[in-house]
Amino acid sequence: MTSFQDYLEPFQTESIRANGEFESSEMGSIIQSSFDPDQPAQIALFSVEEERGSLANAGTAAGAKEIRKYLYDLKKGDFTYHIVDLGSLKPGDQLSDTYFACKEVVKELLRHNCIPLLIGGSQDITLAVYMAYVELEQTVNLLEIAAKFALGNADLPTNSENYLSKVLLHQPNVLFNYSHLAYQSYFTDQKELKLLEDLHFDLHRLGIIKEDIRKAEPLLRNADFLTFNTNALSQAYFPSHLAGSPNGLNGEEACQLARYAGMSDKLSAIGFYEYNPSVDERGVSAHLIAQMIWYFMEGFYNRKSDFPACNKHDYTRYTVAVDEGKQEMVFYKSPKSDRWWMEVPYKNKYKNRYQRHLLLPCDYEDYKTAMENEIPESWLLTQQKLK
Repeated sequence: MTSFQDYLEPFQTESIRANGEFESSEMGSIIQSSFDPDQPAQIALFSVEEERGSLANAGTAAGAKEIRKYLYDLKKGDFTYHIVDLGSLKPGDQLSDTYFACKEVVKELLRHNCIPLLIGGSQDITLAVYMAYVELEQTVNLLEIAAKFALGNADLPTNSENYLSKVLLHQPNVLFNYSHLAYQSYFTDQKELKLLEDLHFDLHRLGIIKEDIRKAEPLLRNADFLTFNTNALSQAYFPSHLAGSPNGLNGEEACQLARYAGMSDKLSAIGFYEYNPSVDERGVSAHLIAQMIWYFMEGFYNRKSDFPACNKHDYTRYTVAVDEGKQEMVFYKSPKSDRWWMEVPYKNKYKNRYQRHLLLPCDYEDYKTAMENEIPESWLLTQQKLK
């Protein structure tokens, strides 16, 4: 078993509150400071004080204390919380040492069915989280929320702008699907866009998400692992990214996405990256991330346990004939949450490895699309991955 003390320095609440104590109504009163493997927490927060992989946002390593200051001060909801703050993961002698330590911590938490909630640091830390899934031999769906793709130059050492290339090229590869929300076209290399499209990944522009935020919910419900780069946020709402943009998500949209992520029964890890306290004069950005984390936790405590824990026989089943009756699509509706899934047919050879990814989250609009004799795009993309 990994000893967290080998990698993490405990967080001292006295650094954000004079006496280190919090009122019973505040989040700080319910966040524990030690991990009990016999009764593991449901969510484990820890920060990664690493920025050597940052190419355009130096200063991110020092941000976690500011975020904690606002998070601990927020009012708790009407839930029985079981959350632990493991403290700060200090940078190793080499960047690879930090990745290794982060991977070991995440891997141990996943083994205990405890959600790692990371506060970065630069976004290349995502690679370390992915490596934990690799070592656990768990096939995953990765979802990234960011203004641009992090493919970069794969020949360079891992950094915040090429980490995705390292994920795609790593062997063994446990990535089943990659989804990207809120990319901005004027930051997008068309060759990179075509490469990701050719790999049948789910790519959604900022305008599509802002048009109807609810379209993001099935994508988040399908993710095992969410990485959130704060460059996806408009500078008007989040001024604390040196490479930020006037356009992007607003605060309410970001919190809604975080809540969707929390409500996903499938999601098992999440990270928030690239907050830079050096340009956060009034704490606006730290406060927003704290609220996003609060909404993630609120979503988590509103989970319905309807997938993958629920037996398919408990769902309402709908069968739709498409392609002029040549093919049938099967939809399921949860009796607990009224959420929808659609089944993607697969060969027996994929059963053990991909079964949990082939009951695909969708919405009522996808069902209506099928009723109009059209096959939903996400269904097609998933089937193409199996060819």
